[in-house]
Amino acid sequence: MEHSGSLQGDPKLKAQLIRQIRTAEGHLAGIRKMVEGEQYCVDILKQIAAVQGILSRAARTLAHAHTLHCVRGAIEEGKGEAAIDELFEALKYLKHF
Repeated sequence: MEHSGSLQGDPKLKAQLIRQIRTAEGHLAGIRKMVEGEQYCVDILKQIAAVQGILSRAARTLAHAHTLHCVRGAIEEGKGEAAIDELFEALKYLKHF
């Protein structure tokens, strides 16, 4: 399937995703320091859950936008089955969707 869609058509979404990823990166760096500093396990688990939440929200946002733009466009072009299959294939890897 062709991959004509990208985030270049939606700079607001791109900026939002970049913010979420940077936030997750910051949390991950903090988690690494917590592990290195032998912090309390439950506190580390809470921070891991926070990162999972951030990434889950980013994934939902991206999947929604992809469905509205790319999948809809593929359906209009008669290529809907392939686009839907591709989306579901990607979503099956997301454990916290």
